[in-house]
Amino acid sequence: MVSKSRWVNGGPSEPPGAYRPAARYSGIETERDVMVAMRDGVRLCIDVFRPKTQDRLPALLAMAPYNKALLSPEYAAAVPPQPAWSSLWAGSVEAGDTDFLVARGYVHVVGTLRGAGPSEGGGSGAWDLYDLIEWIAVQPWCDGNVGMIGISAYGAAQLQAAAQQPPHLKAIFPYDPGPAYREFRDRNPGGVLHTFALTIDAGSVSHGTLGAPAPLPDETEALWRQAMSNTDLVMYHQLYNILSMKGQKANVLFNTLIRPFDTPEAVRKAEQMFERIRIPAYLGTGWYSQTYKSHFQGAQHWYAGLNSPKKLMFTGMAQLERPFRGFHDEILRWYDHWLKGIDTGIMDEPPVKVFVMGANRWRTADDWPLPQTQWKAFYLDSWERLRTEPFAPQSRDGCNAPDAFVQMPPTQTRTISKLRYLTPPLAEDTLVIGPASLVLHAEIDQPDTNWIAILKDVGPDESIQSARPGESSVSLQLPEREVSRGWLKASHRALDPERSRPWKPWHRLTREAQQEVRPGEVHEYTIEMMSTANLFRRGHRICLEITSLDLPTGVGGNTNVEYIPFHVCSSRTTLHKIYRDARHPSHLLLPIIPDDAADAAQTP
Repeated sequence: MVSKSRWVNGGPSEPPGAYRPAARYSGIETERDVMVAMRDGVRLCIDVFRPKTQDRLPALLAMAPYNKALLSPEYAAAVPPQPAWSSLWAGSVEAGDTDFLVARGYVHVVGTLRGAGPSEGGGSGAWDLYDLIEWIAVQPWCDGNVGMIGISAYGAAQLQAAAQQPPHLKAIFPYDPGPAYREFRDRNPGGVLHTFALTIDAGSVSHGTLGAPAPLPDETEALWRQAMSNTDLVMYHQLYNILSMKGQKANVLFNTLIRPFDTPEAVRKAEQMFERIRIPAYLGTGWYSQTYKSHFQGAQHWYAGLNSPKKLMFTGMAQLERPFRGFHDEILRWYDHWLKGIDTGIMDEPPVKVFVMGANRWRTADDWPLPQTQWKAFYLDSWERLRTEPFAPQSRDGCNAPDAFVQMPPTQTRTISKLRYLTPPLAEDTLVIGPASLVLHAEIDQPDTNWIAILKDVGPDESIQSARPGESSVSLQLPEREVSRGWLKASHRALDPERSRPWKPWHRLTREAQQEVRPGEVHEYTIEMMSTANLFRRGHRICLEITSLDLPTGVGGNTNVEYIPFHVCSSRTTLHKIYRDARHPSHLLLPIIPDDAADAAQTP
């Protein structure tokens, strides 16, 4: 039976549901390094894992440019699933639990894309996924029904395959599916560049050889020279190393560094792809993706853009375990319905599932954003406070003297300067679910900066602020938990009014739309905050921090956490001033769900 309740119990990586498919087969038949010829003769290398039976069964394909040796049952036997905080957690081990899938009547096919690992290279792989799916469908062990499985690059491959419309691909389940607006926008929200590509480069098995840097075409050479003179890039030795190699190393990142802009054509291509996907799709991502945008933004943009049967799931606050084994019951509930014709009830329930932080419970919803959302403004006030009452015009309410912070560059400091705004302790539980935004009226004394906004849940806090000794300030020792983050490069502040919503700004991000920042002028900046779902409990505070810098957490310019990249920040010392009064109503816009906070707070 499908629960009729909006609130359902369950762990952060296991969505609620009573569907527990039983194991039907024991033992695995394995075919290793099967070379499958594509239409141009280039061969892809795959492994086939299937039950020991003569039954023809549906197949689940996992394809990416990653090392398939890490995806084998042997590796999983040596390295049991590791949590995100384990030093042995490996992000690319994402193809799924072979033992679980095979025991429940699926053939698990795991392979490597053209030009990587043991697959052959050369030519164009544009139709490889189509060809491989159709090859799988006619094998003697397959009943003609094919789905796909896997996270990240494996998720992105599912959407690429669906857009090619192979006849035997019946449904997909792309979790962390990669960017929908893939060329720039979803990878770099607000136009702020980050270094994620460097953090995963060590695990690459893509073919390639480094040659000596060579002259570039005239237009590209001009862009390269411009990038080489940009001290914001040059101060990061990893990025300067890539630039100096003129595209011979990390070519994708090189092209982003010399062309850090979106284009109208890239947007058109993405939205044409939405139209080509006509099979059922179950999208998913997790709240951890605040720091890795491609998956988080991508899942929501794919969901919004697709017109086929679709579902969306947001899981908990940490990366899923690797080797990937999370929510496999939900995956088979989806595929048993679409590939085996079993009535699992999955299409009878609301299409959206959300794990709500703070409540630590799941909630179902009819759409994303939730239809009953009430958007509420929290205004930046003096003494670093947040208030819900707008400023009264022509009164003594507010002050035209701005708040300010000065940020020195990472060549001079590891100290991150910031402003911090807090509500009083909340009088009642406050449920926030959905996309959010921040409007700043601000001035800087340099040609550009990054705005970085961080939303936190702070408390519980029973203190008051008074004039008595020890009560004049909010303690800095309170528990706090980050729930969202947003970025905007100041020169990319131009909005597309037709696409923008108050809670979902759409910045143009093109070279042509970039706007000069004149030092000393006050400009309005609308910053997209990453979506969130959090129950701010009674006695907690809503906290907003505003800064312009983040730093790698390790030494030598590296990060010590695989999926938390740092951003390209300013090489200049910059004074930031933020105005908040009736003429400059700087505010945080949050999606309040008005009717469910009390239910969420109840102990199950």
